[in-house]
Amino acid sequence: MPHGTACAQARGQFRSQGSRMALEHCRGDSRLTEAPHPILCRDCPDLFWPDSPVPPSRCPVCGSRRLVSHPDLTQLTIAHMDCDAFFASVEKQRRPELAGKPLLVGGIGDRGVVSTACYIARLSGARSAMPMRQARALCPDAIILPPDMAAYRRVAEHIRTLMRDLTPLVEIRSIDEALLDLSGTRQLHGAPACVVLARLALKVERELGVTISIGLAANPLMAKLAAGLDKPRGFGVIGREAREWLADKPVRILPGIGKAQEQSLHRLGLTRLGAIAALTLDEAVRRLGPRGAELLARARGEDRHRVTPHHPVKSVSSEVTFERDIRDPVILERELWKLCEQLAMRLRRKEVSATGVSLKLRTGDFQTRTRAARLHSPTVLPDRLFQAGRELLRPETGTQAFRLLGIGSNGVAPLDAADPQDLADARSVDRVAMQKAIDTLRSRFGRDAIKRGRALDS
Repeated sequence: MPHGTACAQARGQFRSQGSRMALEHCRGDSRLTEAPHPILCRDCPDLFWPDSPVPPSRCPVCGSRRLVSHPDLTQLTIAHMDCDAFFASVEKQRRPELAGKPLLVGGIGDRGVVSTACYIARLSGARSAMPMRQARALCPDAIILPPDMAAYRRVAEHIRTLMRDLTPLVEIRSIDEALLDLSGTRQLHGAPACVVLARLALKVERELGVTISIGLAANPLMAKLAAGLDKPRGFGVIGREAREWLADKPVRILPGIGKAQEQSLHRLGLTRLGAIAALTLDEAVRRLGPRGAELLARARGEDRHRVTPHHPVKSVSSEVTFERDIRDPVILERELWKLCEQLAMRLRRKEVSATGVSLKLRTGDFQTRTRAARLHSPTVLPDRLFQAGRELLRPETGTQAFRLLGIGSNGVAPLDAADPQDLADARSVDRVAMQKAIDTLRSRFGRDAIKRGRALDS
């Protein structure tokens, strides 16, 4: 019998057995209380139930060792998907000659920061958010590339489209992370969430060259933690054992707990999540303050958050760290203009407008200054953002050099509220039309197709 026919028959046998046992499980059949756990083969991808209590080391259909087993595997529906070393993965797909080589993506200058380190570079100790100079010292053979955010956004949007084909409940957490709620989709896809997710990961890897780590759990908090269990190309599952799994973990493992809060908890003698979970609600509020109840719930593996497809945008910003500290007001204004063009583009992309601007400056000794101003009407025009930002910048320049400059929205409004016709300004309509023409040219021919004079070096 041909090998393909045998595999197809074997797959059908295991599918039939899996469907029968899943149906019995849904009916509450007591015979399943001691049945072996279902096993997911991530390379078929399909489910099977072993005939013996000893789980197999390979898939009986394809021979893969990438197997996942958990008693709640077919019942969990909340997933966290995290692209592995996303920027580096996209670059290696675009440049096959980089395969098998250490790669760092980020700022190239002395003050540059690593945005992404591929897993080969991580073997030498290089990490994201590390100063590029330090990463180069740890991994001197690494190839360094500047980020190409337009390319990364295109790939990210392709992945999001594939996700939304599975469920409308997709919550984007960042360019390379998302939450999915697959509740109620089992009949639609003819398979439980775990199988659907494994199929998606294989499709993304084969079509886009990006690997994905998946976390499957009962809520978003535990799904995110599960996604980090076996990176890269991981598939972590945490079910009803969530509280016990968390008990011996350090408090810092919870998303949102930074170094300062960790130290505060340590001073209270709370170094492990189990110690927090053991508190009563009254004790948690008394010892941990107003957010004590929330921290108590999360330490027990509970999360009230629901996967929400759309989050309101609260602020948009753009900033740059200079290679050398800059004191010259002319150069600072030129850099501010470039940032205002970036900010205007990001505002339009997020379909909001700025109701005010916020200026950020950081000196050579890492002192940060912020200044803010309101606008008389919302805008997405770089000219108006620049005018307001320049008024905030000028009083700060001349005597102090700066290592960082940033501009952001100080409040947002809907995009359709941006730049209404101003009866006191006869050219307001012309400025909007001119910016639309510039945007059209850049979308067709690239960002450098047209530039304003103030963006050029003197």
